Amino acid sequence: MDWDKLRIFHAVADAGSLTHAGDTLHLSQSAVSRQIRALEESLGTTLFHRHARGLILTEQGELLFDATRAMNKRLDAAAARIRDSEEEVYGELRVTTATGFGTLWLAPRLEKLYDKYPELKIDLMLEERVLDLPMREADVAIRMKEPSQADLIRKRLMNIRMRLFATPEYLNKFGEPQRLEDLSTHRLICQNPNAPQVSAGAKLIETLNDYDIRSKLYVNNYFGVLQAVLNHLGIGVLPDYLTESSSSLVRVLPEIESGEVPVFLAYPEELRHSKRIQVFRDFIVEEISAHRRQMRDEEEASH
Repeated sequence: MDWDKLRIFHAVADAGSLTHAGDTLHLSQSAVSRQIRALEESLGTTLFHRHARGLILTEQGELLFDATRAMNKRLDAAAARIRDSEEEVYGELRVTTATGFGTLWLAPRLEKLYDKYPELKIDLMLEERVLDLPMREADVAIRMKEPSQADLIRKRLMNIRMRLFATPEYLNKFGEPQRLEDLSTHRLICQNPNAPQVSAGAKLIETLNDYDIRSKLYVNNYFGVLQAVLNHLGIGVLPDYLTESSSSLVRVLPEIESGEVPVFLAYPEELRHSKRIQVFRDFIVEEISAHRRQMRDEEEASH
């Protein structure tokens, strides 16, 4: 099968348009169209339905597009490995993690990594959806549960817990609850228990909802929950990594917390020898160790 025709097919399928694909490939629309027709003839099938709004893949086209997409991701992975130098670290590293962790824990620490490797380009993808690492949707992930996908190298980084927090201003205005039953007169800020999230957090929210809390604010990530809490809207369910070093928050009902939530770093087996992965992994491990030392020193100083 002609690799060049497959490359052109992939661009057309991705763009849904001969014109847009031609712009990307620096080819005329007629040249792209000829290549697609030649590919269809060689395969003995129709790859696109053509209509006024553009091109739609046929069932056979979808099968071929799945194959070319997988090929592209494999080629990207191979190119990344080839670019990795034994002495230098540069190029793109695509990191995926949850919005709260990426925004409030990871991003503020990246300056240290860039100081050591200024030519590193990090694409930080913050979303609650779990990206497919073996299919190269990202190079490395930090997740609040152990990855279930095969062919991944995984490292347990730390454990976190979900706890209750509020601002002193909110507690001065509405009073501090002394027992779970007192939450009924407060506003609870949390993720929807039916939304995708760590199971330990969902279980804690289900427990709190048993106490007839009349006012609630649901946010679909912990960064949003934190912003609502910092603006004195209520008592929030937040992971401890967001709040351990924050003097603007007060822990409420300190005996109440979720079970442990493991935090894992994971990346595909094929990137085992990637220098970019290695330096990022070592950086994260060192930052967590430094954070633990700081928290331990602060705890000892307070006693």
